[in-house]
Amino acid sequence: VLMPGDPLRAKFIAEEFLTDARLVNQVRGMLAYTGLYKGKEVTVMASGMGMPSIGIYSYELYTQYDVENIIRIGSAGSYTDKAKLFDVVLAAGAVSESNYARVQSGFEGDITLPSQSLNDKLRASAAKQGIPLIEGNIHSSDVFYRQPSDAKPTYWEKLRDERGCLCVEMESFALFANAQVLGKNAACLLTISDSFVAPEITTAEQRQTSFTNMMKVALGAEY
Repeated sequence: VLMPGDPLRAKFIAEEFLTDARLVNQVRGMLAYTGLYKGKEVTVMASGMGMPSIGIYSYELYTQYDVENIIRIGSAGSYTDKAKLFDVVLAAGAVSESNYARVQSGFEGDITLPSQSLNDKLRASAAKQGIPLIEGNIHSSDVFYRQPSDAKPTYWEKLRDERGCLCVEMESFALFANAQVLGKNAACLLTISDSFVAPEITTAEQRQTSFTNMMKVALGAEY
């Protein structure tokens, strides 16, 4: 999770993008560091997996640490041949079957939206660096493994064809919900790591070393 320009600072996962990293704080045991990217202080920290996890950390960052902007970066499984391995996806909305937002704030919808101002900054950063972005809705799922089903079309084909979901991840619906409730900004950039429509999957080494474009886009956004 990137939080450029905020009082809480953090260390970036890829050391080549940050220098002079140092521990400054921790939120519920999650380490927070500071570092510089092209002279700009940037905060980076992990959030754990799933909507309860990012729901806790993002809410506390927004309310207790004066954070205004959170950009989620992560991996995703593609639902379409339009989003191929290593492509970078900018979320236009997060569709979910989760009841997180209903329980948290009474929101009854099944899609939450990112900050348009943050998305505009990410588009500008990507264009400046010549990094292509694929934009569309994403599916934020509560479930990582589903029991096999013979239903046709499949649940993910329905999400793709009826809701425009390009891929699946597990956090952004809750992050966007918190930002909307608190009047803050949130966005999400994802790298395609595997595919539901093609026999493609990245290795652990590739995930560690080849997912840099979404990081460059997030770090290059102007604030």
